[in-house]
Amino acid sequence: MDFVSAVKSCLTQYATFSGRAVRSEFWWFFLAQILAVVVASFLGDVVSGIVSIALLLPALAVGTRRLHDIGRSGWWQLLLLTGIGFFLLLFWWAQPSEG
Repeated sequence: MDFVSAVKSCLTQYATFSGRAVRSEFWWFFLAQILAVVVASFLGDVVSGIVSIALLLPALAVGTRRLHDIGRSGWWQLLLLTGIGFFLLLFWWAQPSEG
């Protein structure tokens, strides 16, 4: 999956937490999200905040679908609240598809 189709897929499935997301879809959207926040930060704090909030739900949705793709529950994303749990999720998100 290329960059444009990954971003389109994630934004059309804005709040879809069921299904699967392949590695490329997840990482391309992750990159797009970072780029959007960086560009928005140059436009001001308010714009940056709005962009971050607007991309939060699709980021959680694609993260959940990515975890489903490796056989894990999307609820594991709650580890993000611990801070250090990000590293475990990062490891899982980088794993190949389950089947």
